[in-house]
This record gives sequence, structure tokens and C-alpha cells, in this order.
Amino acid sequence: MYHDNDRSKMFSRRALILGGGKVTLIGALAARMYYLQVMEADKYAVLAEDNRISTRLLAPPRGLIVDRNGIAMAVNQHNYRVMVVAERTPSLDYTLDALARIVTIGDGDRARIHKEVRRRRSFVPISVRENLTWEEVARVEVNAADLPGIIIDVGQSRHYPLESLGAHILGYVSAVSESELTEDPLEELPGFRIGKGGVERIYDMALRGRHGTSSVEVNAVGRVIRELERKEGEPGVDLSLTLDVKLQEYAAQRLGDESAAVVVMDIHTGDVIVMASTPSFDPNSFNRGLTTEEWKDLSTNPRSPLSNKAIAGQFAPGSTFKMMTALAALEARDITPEMRVFCPGHMQMGSIKFHCWKKEGHGAQDLVSGIKNSCDVYFYEIARRTGYEKIAEMARRFGLGAPTGVDLPNERPGLIPDKAWKKKALKQGWYPGETLVNAIGQGYVTATPIQLATMTARIANGGFAVIPHVARDQIAEKSVRSRINPIWASLDVSRQSLALIRKGMFSVSNEPGGTAYKARITQEGMWLSGKTGSAQVRRITMREREGGVKKNDQLPWKERDHALFVAYAPDENPRYSIAVVVEHGGGGSAVAAPIARDIMIEVQKRDLARVAEGGTVSDPDPRRF
Repeated sequence: MYHDNDRSKMFSRRALILGGGKVTLIGALAARMYYLQVMEADKYAVLAEDNRISTRLLAPPRGLIVDRNGIAMAVNQHNYRVMVVAERTPSLDYTLDALARIVTIGDGDRARIHKEVRRRRSFVPISVRENLTWEEVARVEVNAADLPGIIIDVGQSRHYPLESLGAHILGYVSAVSESELTEDPLEELPGFRIGKGGVERIYDMALRGRHGTSSVEVNAVGRVIRELERKEGEPGVDLSLTLDVKLQEYAAQRLGDESAAVVVMDIHTGDVIVMASTPSFDPNSFNRGLTTEEWKDLSTNPRSPLSNKAIAGQFAPGSTFKMMTALAALEARDITPEMRVFCPGHMQMGSIKFHCWKKEGHGAQDLVSGIKNSCDVYFYEIARRTGYEKIAEMARRFGLGAPTGVDLPNERPGLIPDKAWKKKALKQGWYPGETLVNAIGQGYVTATPIQLATMTARIANGGFAVIPHVARDQIAEKSVRSRINPIWASLDVSRQSLALIRKGMFSVSNEPGGTAYKARITQEGMWLSGKTGSAQVRRITMREREGGVKKNDQLPWKERDHALFVAYAPDENPRYSIAVVVEHGGGGSAVAAPIARDIMIEVQKRDLARVAEGGTVSDPDPRRF
């Protein structure tokens, strides 16, 4: 009996202990559940919602690019792309084989698709091909039953409707490389493109716009169930350029197949009306992706179609540089306009003979006739009197030897050498003969076509430091209605000196015997004033001179002179400057001057057409055009 009572008490204690433990555990569990479900309810509700809802970025439409008259130069168009969802097809290779019978799929595309399928989840669409034509889309849709897992998606793609016309100014868009990544989340989007050249690059951030968002419901493995909310992004800013597409087209046609460049700019506002560089390229090919053969053709072409020669081509300016030599001499009062220099066809300095382009010489020359006839000996003499340092300083004032500041990437500075430069770059002193050679635009001197157009504009506008630009919207605050734009700094050159230079340029184009007289404009009110230049790219030996120098057309292309011409028009009330450079084109008077004449006629005709429509030629405000 006693033992039964002991056992009963022991059982009761154990049961009590176990029961207490259970109550304690249940209480702790209840407390934890209360804490999680009541005290932390808001926190975990947010976490659960984040698990259920996925926010995705939406690429905004890229801003359009138009010319000064609103003609579209860069637009967005539908990009039809065919995609494959691996989980929806019993065999990826079978599906791709079937699709390949309808649209072209390269071996590289197949390798990329297999790599993407292995890397991504099976329900994520993989791009097979982009930029399908409507006919290709239709063929895919008609055969949809035989193409399991294939879907058609519609996005946006950059398109350049004018193709190669203006390509160097526009640039192009392409995929973001790792080195180009910034903090913009748009760059992480598959297929997102950024500007890689021209204004597409310079104004890329403004053209991109701001991204939108799409909130979608997803399941546990991330598959999209439905879209809950969509907020469209902010489209990129539309960009209006100073270019005139019609004139741009005419200039490109006039240059033809030459390796050449032409720049036309408003001498008062700095608007670049024409900037053509030939040969050109189609920027659409960069957007869709270049083939190996296409890239090889572009990159190995000796005429450099990918280079914008207008801002990156550095050429010896030849005789177009002589205006700087003359201005420096006049401003330093080392010469007078009436001072005459006799040209026998050469000038002797020590044991070296420096030749004039005219073997028999020009006879006695003053400033105006020296410019008119482009007499080398005249400029040799005034350079000897003035010294090259003063000439170099004047050239820099007029925009040579440094980038002009035009709003385009990869502008080259050209070179205005001096003693300090030569000592640093070549570890040599400056020789007296180099003063003569560089004073006529040969030797070490180089300049770009846009620098030459800017130099000419500053001569024509009365000595104001106008700066060229290609985007209108970015310079709206600078627009003024005065005849001479006061925002440009004065170059501090006397009106008398500039008037003498312009008189010489007038005689070049409009007086019999002038080096560009045969390329003059005969229409009343359109006359231009200019300066020819022919820059040698090889040294002519004494033996060649005695035996007769070969003509340019008898030489290999790479050994021919560069042909140059600069001018402004109309002569009485200047508005536009122009610079034409034809690489290895031959003589400036025979090749470059006629091109400039024809383009400037078209430019002025466009002005006359605006007047007929109620506009005005003389108003320098770019927004009036």
C-alpha cells in the first residue's frame, strides 16, 4: 500500500512538471506569435508585399534630334525583336532550327542564346534577333504554331532617317560598356543604348530622359503574374541643331567622293549651318551591330570615313594662313599697306633659297596685291621683319592652335608652333628659315577646317571672338538682336588692319588675276571674298624644280597637295564664313574654291527665300531661322 502511494505521488510530480513545461512552451510560442503577428505585423506585411511585388525599370523614349528647320535627323522607331522562352519549348535547338528557316540566325547568335539560357531562369525571355522587318515579323506570326516558345516583342530603337548625311555631327548610340557605367540605373537595362559620338554623346544625359517603373506581381520563383501599376518615364529632351539639312545635303553631294570637309558658319552667332565630312558612314549600322566585314571596311579605308575631318582633320593651312601673317605685321607696324616687296620668284636667306609658287615671280607687291596673288616672297619678307612669335600670337587670337570650343567630341587643337614648343617637343632651337616657311602656312603649322572657318568669321565680323556651336537650344541665352553680337569678346585688332585684309580677300575672288577669280560669284549681292591655299605634303627637291615639278594629277594620291579655300559672303554685308579642305585634292584655286563658291550660292539663296517668306537676312538671332 505504501509503495502504491509513493508511486502515485511520484507520477503526479512528473505529470505536473511535464504539464508545466508544456504550458511554458505554449506560452512562449503564443508570446512569440503575438510579437510577430501583432507587434511586428507592419514590418512583415511590407516584407511580404516586397516578395509579392517586383518593381522594374522602364526605359523612356530618347529625345529626338532635328535640324534648324525641324527636319528629323534622329528619331525612335519600333524595334521588333523575336525572343525565346526556354521553358515553353521541348527542345531549344529544335525551336531555333525551325526559326532559322524563317529568319536568319547566325552561329554567334546561337552561342549567345545557349549561354543566356544557362545563366538565366527558364521562364525569362531571351532575345534571338532584333530589328526585324515587318515581313519577318509576319512570317514568324504565321508560323507561330510550329515555333513553341517563340514570342515577338516590341521596343524602341534609335533610327537615323538620313543615314550617312550628318552622321559625324549626330554620332550614334550603342550598348553601354563596363568602363562607361555610371550610377544611372537605366544603364543596367538589357538593350539600353547610350550616345557614343557627336551630339548623341555630348548631350547624352539630356537625350536619355528619366526612367519609369512597372510594378508587377510575381510568384515564389519570380515569374510575372500580372502588372499592378505602371508609371511612364520622362522622355528625353528634343535637341534642335543649327544645321540646315538641305544645305548639308548639297555640300555632301558637292564634295562627292573626295576625302574632304566643309564648314559654313554664321559669323555673328556662331551657328554652324553646314558641317560635312566625306566619306561618311551610316550610324544605323552601329545601333544594329556591325559585321566583321563592315568594321574592316570602315577602319581600314585610307580616306577615314569614321573621322569627322571638319573638327579632327589637322592640315597645313597653306596660303590661307597668310592673313594672320599680314595682320601681325600691320598691327606691329612693321610694314605699311603701301610698302612694296619685289618678288623675283625666290628669296635668299644665307645659303638657302626659298621659292615662290610662281617660278618667274610676281614683281613688286604691296599688301593687297600680295594677298591677291598669294605671293610667297612678299610674305617671306614681312615675316622676316615681324618675327614668328608675333605671327603665332595673332593666329591664336583668331582661333588657331587650340580647340574652338564647338560642342562636339574629339575636336583636335591643330598646332601653332613657336620657339618654346619646338624646344620642348623636338629639343631643338628655332631656325630663321622656319619663320619664313611657317609664315605661309607650311612647316609645323596645322589647322582644322572649323578653325579656318572661325578665323575667317572673326576677320569678317570686325574682330569679335565668335565661337562655333551646333546645338541651338544650348545657346538660347546668347541670342541677341543687335547686328554685332556684344557677347563675343573683342580681339583688339584695329578696324583699319581688318579692312585691308578684307580688301585683299575681295581682290582674290573678284579682280582679274586674283587666284580665285575663275571661281567668283557673279550674282549681284552675293559676291564672296576669299583666300586660296595649296599645302604641300612632301618636299620638292632642287632637281625636281630644275626638271619641272610634276602636276598633282601625275602624283600618287597621298603625295598630292591639300586644296584649301576660305571665304565670307556677301562681301558688302558679311553673314557667313566657309572653309573647304580637300585632302590631297591639288590646287586650292582649281579644286576647293569652286566647291566653296557653289555652296555659298546655295546658302545665300536660302536667305533670299526666307526674305520672300517675310523673314530677314540681317537678323542674327538664330531662332528666327
